[in-house]
Amino acid sequence: RAVLENLRQPLEDGTISVSRAQATLSFPARFTLIAAMNPCPCGNATDPEKLCSCTPSAIIKYQRKISGPILDRIDIHVEVPRVKFEKLAETKVGEESVSIRERVMRARQKQQERFKSIDGIVTNSEMQNQHIKKFCPLGEKEMALLRQAVDSLHLSARAFHRIIKIARTIADLADCENIEASHLAEAIQYRQRQV
Repeated sequence: RAVLENLRQPLEDGTISVSRAQATLSFPARFTLIAAMNPCPCGNATDPEKLCSCTPSAIIKYQRKISGPILDRIDIHVEVPRVKFEKLAETKVGEESVSIRERVMRARQKQQERFKSIDGIVTNSEMQNQHIKKFCPLGEKEMALLRQAVDSLHLSARAFHRIIKIARTIADLADCENIEASHLAEAIQYRQRQV
């Protein structure tokens, strides 16, 4: 748990500070954290077909291994259910990798253009609050949706801003100039949910 807690600063600031003797040094540490965990010790808490053998207290103890502040700094949470045989054996092909790559490259180019006059920002994830106000204006419908999410999900200020940045990226991937309600709804769905 201590190792995970030490990720708080680099996840938030993109830097890591090391204090030795009488000096403190800061180093760049911007990275993409990709993590996985089961919903409970046995792994079956969210499985509709397998029975979870864990007690509620065991599940709570297991989930507390990752603190709320760390979870709040993880922008996208996706539950990955077990894949059924029919899906594995399916011959239908999804979107081609080349097509996905081109879409991502176009979105990255949009972001580079958007932030060309601001030092230190290349992607939406690096925006500070003042940049969010400038580059992510929301209409009335979008603001109402976000207000509802904040109230019903009890979101932190950090989560509020991260949802907007994710929605901006989703809009970029969809080649949309403005953030629409559907982009916000998708970003909200990526917030962490309890088992």
